[in-house]
Parts: sequence; structure tokens; C-alpha cells
Amino acid sequence: MIEFQHSHAAHCESGAVSAILKYGGLDISEPMCFGISAALIFGYFPFIKINNQPLVSYRMPPRYILKGVAKNLNVKFEIKTFKNDRRGAVKALDEELEKGGIVGVQTSVFYLPYFPKDMRFHFNAHNLIIFKKEGDTYFVSDPVFDYINTISEEDLTKARFAKGALAPNGALYKLVSVPKNVNFEKAIKQAISKTTRMMLKTPLPIIGIWGMKTLAKKIASLKSATDEDIHFAKMFITQIVRMQEEIGTGGGGFRFMYASFLQESSKLLNSSLLLEASDIMSEAGDKLRLFALKGAKVIKNQEEFNPEYLSKLFKEAALLEESAYRRLKELK
Repeated sequence: MIEFQHSHAAHCESGAVSAILKYGGLDISEPMCFGISAALIFGYFPFIKINNQPLVSYRMPPRYILKGVAKNLNVKFEIKTFKNDRRGAVKALDEELEKGGIVGVQTSVFYLPYFPKDMRFHFNAHNLIIFKKEGDTYFVSDPVFDYINTISEEDLTKARFAKGALAPNGALYKLVSVPKNVNFEKAIKQAISKTTRMMLKTPLPIIGIWGMKTLAKKIASLKSATDEDIHFAKMFITQIVRMQEEIGTGGGGFRFMYASFLQESSKLLNSSLLLEASDIMSEAGDKLRLFALKGAKVIKNQEEFNPEYLSKLFKEAALLEESAYRRLKELK
């Protein structure tokens, strides 16, 4: 083991997994964790409602990064949940800390008092690391902060047992073992192959590139909205922007992270193909960020509501991603 060092990350789960593995002796970057887990995806689920609007997802479900890294790198994590056993959850966490280890926990952002009030919302899949306890106070390495935080046992327990969608149920995880030799080349190729299949070959029009094009068509259809429907139409755009830029790293952010993974992999595999795909994926991220910017200005009535233009931006992002994945399919 090495001395634990807090590090600021782009996303909570990939950042936490990277930090835990580094502490365990495996030097792996956050983008590499994200890419090797094959967690990049797109999903548009009109039948699943969040705040009365469709769910739009730009990554796989919570714990997918953790489990994907473990599977593809032959790393072993132990994951525990406790349902309503709050005492058992506190005891298990404290016992690991007494052994000198560090522990990843799943929490609700809403109940973390060190978050600014205007940043707290009901999201139950926020990952952070607990690395020390003094009295009733835990020391927190939260990947989305660039400094160490502290939290009381009472507040942390409340955050670990929040109710609702993706309820944490006191979940914690710790690193058990890391193989002496890690075959990064094999893991990278397997993960890229899986991501390209999920994004290009889905049989459903709500998943992958097909799903992005479906959502682009839905955005374009808002042009026929009546004056009475304009409010709903703008709320629909608000939902896409919120899911893209405020929930976790967001759509554009995940595309930039995947581009970084491809760039890092290009050096490990000495592959110009991966570097080319990385550049294209960065362009897709730029396009998604532009969509979010224009959408936000529409929501704030700073620009005219032009659904066809917003649809065009979103479809262009989809086409760029499609181009990157088709390039990646050529990887032998």
C-alpha cells in the first residue's frame, strides 16, 4: 500500500475507482477506468420519467464502472449493502478504517452538508471515499472537490440511507486484490469492442446512436408546438440539458473523458487509429456542449426557440460519434 492521496476528478465513480486502485498499487487514470469499464452509452427513455420528463442517459448505470474495471482488469472488489441496518453499515465502515484501509461509499448528494446548498439535489448514486475517522468525524475524499472534506457520522449515515431511486442502502466497497500483471492491451480492446457494439448495433431505437437520432427527431418535432405547448417544449429541452450537464459529468463531459481514454490508449497500443477516433470524439463533445449552451439560452429566453436548429446540433453530435465508433471497429 501507498499513502492515500486525495485527487480531484471529473466524475465521482470513475474518480473514486481510480483513487482506490492507485492506493492499492495500480497506477491507472480516471479516463482509463472509464474507458476500460465500457461505461459510455446513450439512452433516451420516454417511458421513464424524472421530474415528469423522459430520462436521458449518457453513461451506464451506477456501479457499472466499478464492476467493469474489476471484470476487465481482473481486480477484486468487495461490495456490501445493508438495507435498513444502519448500525451494521457504520460498524462495517469503521472496522475497515481501523484496519488502515480506505472505503468507497455510495451516498445521496442532497444530504452531504459540505456541498453548497444550491448544488444539493436528490441524486442517490454519488460516490466518495472515506479514509479516516476521528471521534464522530469522517474525513472525506470526494472526487468532485479539489480539497478534503469532513462529515459527521450522523450526516454520512443519513446520506448512505437516502430513499428513492437508486437508493444506496448503505453501500460500501473496498479493494481486495490487484493482479501482479495487468494486460491493459487486452482490456482496452475488449472494452472498445463492447462500447462500439452497444452504440452501433442496438436493436432498439432508444439506445446508442439510433437513440441519439431518435431524440434529435423528437426535438425537431417541437417546431409544431402551439403557444400553449411552448412551456412543455422548453421543459423538455431543460431536461435534456440538465441530464447532459448537471447529472454527474454529463454527456459532453463523458465524451471528453472517453476521448482522453482513447488518446492514452493510442500511446499504450501505438495506434494512430485510436488517436484519430479520440479527435472525433472530442468534436462530438464540443457539439454536445454547444447544444447545451444554446438550449440554456432558449430556456432563459436569451435566444429565440428554434427546435430545428437544436435538433441539428444534436444530430451532428450523433453523426460524429457514429464516425468515431466506425473508425474504432477497424481496431484489430
